[in-house]
Amino acid sequence: MNVKSQDEPSTVLYYLDEDFLHPMLNKLEALPLGFTELESKPGGTALDFIRGNLFDTARMKLLSHIVPGPDNDLNEMLQKHVNRSMAMQSSLVYAFGQRWGPEPNKPDDFFDFLGNGIHDIHMNQGNSDNWKNDDGIYQDGGLIFHFPDEKRWVALFLAFQSQCFHTDDAHGHRIAEACDAPADDGRVRIVAALVNPLGADKGLESITILNVTPKPIDLKGWTIADKNKKKMPLSVSLKAGQASTIKIKAGEIDLPNEGGIISLLDKKGLKVHGVSYTAKDAAQEGWTIVF
Repeated sequence: MNVKSQDEPSTVLYYLDEDFLHPMLNKLEALPLGFTELESKPGGTALDFIRGNLFDTARMKLLSHIVPGPDNDLNEMLQKHVNRSMAMQSSLVYAFGQRWGPEPNKPDDFFDFLGNGIHDIHMNQGNSDNWKNDDGIYQDGGLIFHFPDEKRWVALFLAFQSQCFHTDDAHGHRIAEACDAPADDGRVRIVAALVNPLGADKGLESITILNVTPKPIDLKGWTIADKNKKKMPLSVSLKAGQASTIKIKAGEIDLPNEGGIISLLDKKGLKVHGVSYTAKDAAQEGWTIVF
């Protein structure tokens, strides 16, 4: 794993979720042991920091890869969870990235072992010009630890400070004019969703959004997207502090009861807010999920 960037500034951004929940985990748990090639597309198990609503990218922090003292750098934090997974017989580690090898006659440059493995275990889009050819959507890297004995998942996500958190949907290239914008600015937030209404779901589902700013916002041209990037146009206007519950017409977007994601995009197609929910969240018929 790269815990230091070759581009300045070199300190890596990280986000650690020690109780990770996401609808893709059910599919992940069903995979066979060993290497599995994932399709770079929505709705599967491939990671995308921007489109997959895995976590709030605005919560990523800077942490040096090596600092004197205990439990205060990225290497030590990573080592803690690796050691814990090695000590728990039922645990599994899922490494997302790019496969290399097998290389039976070439020792690894850093660790000197022979064989094959996974690298690029970090965000793989929005790169600077030096690494632009590595860009792509639904191909981000990460580490996910599963501790079945504790019924818990732990996820670690890394990105470089030089990367942009707004990228185009075709190639994952940085949208230069948006790179200084917050990754998830939250001007309008998705605060609730009714995905499993009483009776038939279609035509009865709804999403509630809230304008958290002190100014009115016209949402004409904005869209709501589901996990498969199917989009529903919006046309409402929200006063300062106003919420609106939007009814989902049959066939507009899909909010499956087995779990899904909901994203709010502005008229430029940039993500303003995103959430995810699991099958457990949607299990109670007629209950609204609060995010």
